[in-house]
Amino acid sequence: MTNPIDPILISFPESFETERLLIRAPLWGDGVSLNEAIGESLNEVKPWMLFAQTMPTLEESEIFTREARLAFLKRDKLHMRIFNKSTGSFIGNSGLHQINWDTRNFEIGYWIRSSCSGYGYMTEAVNGITEFAIHTLEANRIEIRCSARNFKSAAVAERAGFTLDGILRSNCRGMDGELHDSKVYAKVRGVEF
Repeated sequence: MTNPIDPILISFPESFETERLLIRAPLWGDGVSLNEAIGESLNEVKPWMLFAQTMPTLEESEIFTREARLAFLKRDKLHMRIFNKSTGSFIGNSGLHQINWDTRNFEIGYWIRSSCSGYGYMTEAVNGITEFAIHTLEANRIEIRCSARNFKSAAVAERAGFTLDGILRSNCRGMDGELHDSKVYAKVRGVEF
């Protein structure tokens, strides 16, 4: 048995690019663009995201940004902000969560601002983050989990080539207070990559 490395000692870049996107760690001051995107998209993300149950203040968005920055540096959660390379505009938030550094297992979560939906940005971001996890973080398993009722999120996972591992019946409470089934998608080393 090998001794696991302390994740804080793992070095990797804080940003990378895809064809149309800059994907990077949160930075101080990002709260303004995050808050604007949440305000624009509140109705669309409210059914799925805990943070979108009420509109955060600018201060709350900046606090979240700074906490996300610190979590990134500690390697606890790797929140990533997504920007359009050509315009510099904030598109959405994604990242790697539920990290197990010992087994190199990661879960990708995501949401996109409403005005950027339908252009393939989130699929491109998920593909980029998947490649980052595989090649830079040496991932063995990458998951995407979503409510079985969240058809748009499931469609992103499917377009990004994730395999449906299964459906966990009535395993989480949705924002509507009802029990939801969860779809679990994955890519596994030696199978999908």
